[in-house]
Amino acid sequence: MFTSLLILAAGVSLLVLAGEIFVKGAVGLAENLGVSPLIIGLTVVAFGTSAPELVTSIKAALSGAPGLAVGNVVGSNIANVLLVLGLPALIYPIVANGQGLRRNLVAMLVSTAIFMWMLTGGVLTRFEGAILFAGLCAFIAWQARDAIQGKVSADHDFHEDVGDTPHDRRRIALFLIAGVIGLPIAAHLTVTGAVRIAESFGVSDAVIGLTVVAIGTSLPELATSLAAALKRHSTVALGNIVGSNIFNIACIMGLTALITPIAVDPRIVSVDMWVMLGAAMVLALLGFLRIVSGKIMGGAMLAGFAGYVAAVF
Repeated sequence: MFTSLLILAAGVSLLVLAGEIFVKGAVGLAENLGVSPLIIGLTVVAFGTSAPELVTSIKAALSGAPGLAVGNVVGSNIANVLLVLGLPALIYPIVANGQGLRRNLVAMLVSTAIFMWMLTGGVLTRFEGAILFAGLCAFIAWQARDAIQGKVSADHDFHEDVGDTPHDRRRIALFLIAGVIGLPIAAHLTVTGAVRIAESFGVSDAVIGLTVVAIGTSLPELATSLAAALKRHSTVALGNIVGSNIFNIACIMGLTALITPIAVDPRIVSVDMWVMLGAAMVLALLGFLRIVSGKIMGGAMLAGFAGYVAAVF
C-alpha cells in the first residue's frame, strides 16, 4: 500500500513538472516562430497545460482503467470550482468581470451538458470524441477570430502563468524532449499507483480518479489561481478555471475517446456528473450575476468539496 502511494505521488509530481517543462518549450518554440502572443495564449498554453490530464486519461483508457480516465476529468472539473476557486477566495475576493467571461461560461455549460448526455450512453465512442474535439476547435477558432479582429484582448500576459521560457533552440528542444518523455512516464506511474490503491481499498478506479488523481492534476490550476489571487488578479483566477473546464471535457475526453472508446462507470452517471453540473452552475451564477466570492463563499466551496470527497469514499 505504501509503495503504491509513493508511486502515485511520484507520478503526479512528475506530471506537474513534465507538463510545466513541456509548456515552456512549446511556448518558446511558438515565440521563435513569430506566433502572436494572443494566439499562443489561446492555443499553445491552453493545450500544453492540459497535457498532464490528457496523457493520464489516454494511459488509463488503454490500460483497462476507463473509470480513471473519465473520473479524472469529472473530478477535475469539480475540484476546479470548489477547490481551485474556493481557496483563492479566502485570500482575495474573486470578481467575475473578465473580458468575454459570459461567452466562455456559456461554452462551458453547453460542453458540460453535451458531455453528460454522452455519458448516459454508458460508452464514449470515437464519434462522440470527434464531436467534442470538433467543438473545441470551433471554440478556439471563434476566440482567435475575435482576437485578430480586436474584439477581445488578453486579460493578462500569459508569461505570468507560464514563467520564463527558453529562446535558444537547443534549450527549446531539450525542454520539449524532456516533456515528451516525462509525461508518458508520469502517466504510467500515476495510473499504476492509482489502480493499485483502488484495489487495496476495494473501490473502483473511478473513485481514485474522481479524488486523488483529479486533485493532483488540478494542482497547476490551483497554483495559478493562488498566484493570481495574491497579485489581486481575480479575473485571471476565474477565467483560468472556466477555460480549464472546457478543455478537460472537449480536449481530454474528446482526444481520449478518439483513440479508444471509453466505458463509463455507472456511479459517475448516477452521482458524480450531477455534482460536476452543480459546480458548473455555481460558476455560471458567479459569472452572470457578477457575484463577488469572498471568504464566506470560499469557505462554503471548500466545505462542499471536503464533503464530496468524504462521500465518495
